[in-house]
Formats: sequence, structure tokens, C-alpha cells
Amino acid sequence: MKQALALWVHSLKRVRILILIMGLLLAGFQVLLTLVAGSVYRSNAFGEMSKFIPDFMRQLMGPSFIALMSFSGIVCVGYFHIAVMGSLVGLTIALATEPASEIETGFIDLVLARPIARHWLISRSVALIFVCTVFTILMMMLGTWIGLYGLAPNGAEWPSPQLIQSLALNLGVLMLCWGGIALAISSVSRRRSVAGSTAGLLALSLYLLDYVARVWKPAETVRWLSPFMYYSPLDTVLGAMIPSHHLWVLSGIACAGFAFAYVSLSRRDL
Repeated sequence: MKQALALWVHSLKRVRILILIMGLLLAGFQVLLTLVAGSVYRSNAFGEMSKFIPDFMRQLMGPSFIALMSFSGIVCVGYFHIAVMGSLVGLTIALATEPASEIETGFIDLVLARPIARHWLISRSVALIFVCTVFTILMMMLGTWIGLYGLAPNGAEWPSPQLIQSLALNLGVLMLCWGGIALAISSVSRRRSVAGSTAGLLALSLYLLDYVARVWKPAETVRWLSPFMYYSPLDTVLGAMIPSHHLWVLSGIACAGFAFAYVSLSRRDL
């Protein structure tokens, strides 16, 4: 158990600077969004902003468009902005492909030369993904509340704590989902570049599938294949509760990926 903990600490030390910088950037972005939302609110420019949104984007967002053109909506944008979501999914994939890196460099031979079971290699990665996911999401929430308490103009309607928590939870579970998928791919790969690029291309393909299925009826029949279908922040901004089966599906994919990685790494020839 001590050696397994030492392995986890070693992995955490390798990524601690990256995770810390990512957390600070996300928190800073949330503060910046509050500053922008406050500036727009004071100038009463939400109507002017809506004129620059193309019609197809309005149709894509539906009633969510009106909710986003508000102080509360702009503050919440960070939880589903494509740059933030893509960065966090990419970060999770990078963390999950560490086993492939250890196989490629031969570091795994040094680890297994000690009295440590193979399953600890996967348990280490699962724990690392979970801890880093929680940290980055908490930093986003911290940035949101710092911005609201320090920069929100008087009279502006704040997003409710329940809304922030729901958006953060949905984003965090999405990260765990892709962590499970990437870890499963990593467990059968010998090169980190192959595992990372495969997981990244899969994430991009399924995101585009979900995007196209929202505006093109024939693609709706296969939309359920994309985990992004179960990430519905715009509905949450409108006040709807996250469907419980969405969280269960994302959690189930994560658990299935982790379980596959355990079985695969325990049986494969290293």
C-alpha cells in the first residue's frame, strides 16, 4: 500500500504544475467573465450583443439564447465554453494515458520489479484523474464566487448556487467519462502518442456528431453514441434539473472504461 501511494505521489508531482496553472487559469477566466458581464450589464448592451449572433446559432440554442443574453448567463458561459470543455477533456486524456507512457519508456518494468500488484497502476491513474478533476472544477467555482462577490454590479441577478453546482457537476462527470475512455485505450496501447491521439480524435468526432445531430434530423438516430449528448448545460441555464440518467450514463461509461483498463492491463503482455 505504501508503494502504491508513493507511485500516486510520483505521478501527481509530474503534473502538479500543469494542474495548478490550469486551475488558476480557469479561476481567472471565471473572474474575467464576471467582469465582462458586469460591464455589459452597466451599459445595458445585451440587446446590441444579440444582434451579432447568427440566426442559425439562435435556432441551435433555442430558448437558451435569451437566458445567455443576461448577466447570469454570461457568468455561466465558462462551464460550457468549447475552449474550456476541450481543454479539460484534453487534460483528462493526458492524465489517463500515463500507463501507455510508462510502458513505452520502460518505467513500468522498474515499478513491477517491486512487490506491487498491476492493478495499482490503474488505481493510481483513476485516483489521479479524480483528484485533478475535483481540483479544477473547484477552482472554477471559486473563481465564479470571487468574481460575483468582488465585481458583480448592484442590482444584477446572480446565478443561483444550485445552478453553479449543477453546471460544475455535469462538467466534472463529463471529464471522468473521458478519463475512463482514455484510460481504457491507454491500457491496450504501447505508445502514449497513439493512445492520446486516438482518444482525442474520438472525442472530437463524437462532439461533432452531437453538434450535427442538434441541427440535422437524420443524425439524431446515432446521437446517443456521443457522451456529449448527456452534457446539457444550456438546459440547466434555463432552470431545468440535470436529468439523472445523463449523470448515470456518463458515470457508467467512466466506470466501464476503468473496469476495462483493470482487466486489460492485468492480462496483457508488458
